[in-house]
Amino acid sequence: MNIVKSLFDHRRSNSLAARLRRKRFALFRQLAGGLDHPIRILDVGGTAGFWEKTGFLDDEPNVSITLYNLYENPADQPQLEAVAGDARDMSRYLDGHFDIVFSNSMIEHLGEFDDQRLCANEMTRVGKRYFVQTPNRYFPIEPYFLYPYFQLYPDKLKTFLLWKANIGWYPAASWEEAWQTATSVRLMTREELARLFPQGRIVDEKYLGLVKSFTAIGGW
Repeated sequence: MNIVKSLFDHRRSNSLAARLRRKRFALFRQLAGGLDHPIRILDVGGTAGFWEKTGFLDDEPNVSITLYNLYENPADQPQLEAVAGDARDMSRYLDGHFDIVFSNSMIEHLGEFDDQRLCANEMTRVGKRYFVQTPNRYFPIEPYFLYPYFQLYPDKLKTFLLWKANIGWYPAASWEEAWQTATSVRLMTREELARLFPQGRIVDEKYLGLVKSFTAIGGW
């Protein structure tokens, strides 16, 4: 389990997760580099720490980024603004308000497919372009619980395991907490993501020939 954790810990610069994230962000840089400045970015589910690690703020001084989360995340840099809100309802923003909507491993946390659809609709409404990544439902190792195909287990079995033992990044918890955790992630298939972003293209992110995650890209 420790080996699996080290592979999936994006905080470790040499981990698989960190390497794939850097490669993914290099594609984003390439796309964003062709846009006129200033650029307004909405990061749905993002953090200040993520952008600090990329160095993007230093390289792109004429970029402003709004971090949109259910709860407001601290953001001290002048280029960052933290906003609290529901990703399924961004009615505070007009159509096309942002040049880019960016999201990394967030949409799978929204509940059922209909909730994910609401979020995708809002992303494509408020952004002129989008770059939305999510893990592959059928990658053998579930990225949050780190069990083989844990995402395919029945919710009651997932809850039982989370109740009885430390699973992935989560310590053993009460049954109610375990149930909430077990049902908090709904990984998506490539076909589902394509249904949410029908006007875009889906880029596969592979490891050892297997697709680990997908990124929906549109409007560029």
